[in-house]
Amino acid sequence: MILVFKHFFYKNYVGLSLWPFIILKNEDLKKDSYLINHEKIHLEQQKELLIVPFYMLYVTEWAIRSLCYFDSYKAYQNLSFEREAYRNEKNLDYIANRSKFSFIRYLWR
Repeated sequence: MILVFKHFFYKNYVGLSLWPFIILKNEDLKKDSYLINHEKIHLEQQKELLIVPFYMLYVTEWAIRSLCYFDSYKAYQNLSFEREAYRNEKNLDYIANRSKFSFIRYLWR
């Protein structure tokens, strides 16, 4: 289910997946198939990790990478979950062919 909340986002962020919702900054973004696919990849990650552990791992990895990079945005860009989603967002068949726990491959890349 896709929801739109324009005041929910900080700076340049335009989309967010919070199981089972995709939340977007504006209505026009519903037409952005790559963004929607990116967020659907996150929903798959959340589902396979049983939701709460996903958020715990996401925040933990972000905190560790923030300490390593001294830059919270660079930390975000290098999260395994984000790397997988950004790397595959243009492949609209990715979710259908995705192996479970594929984000693990992106931990050390």
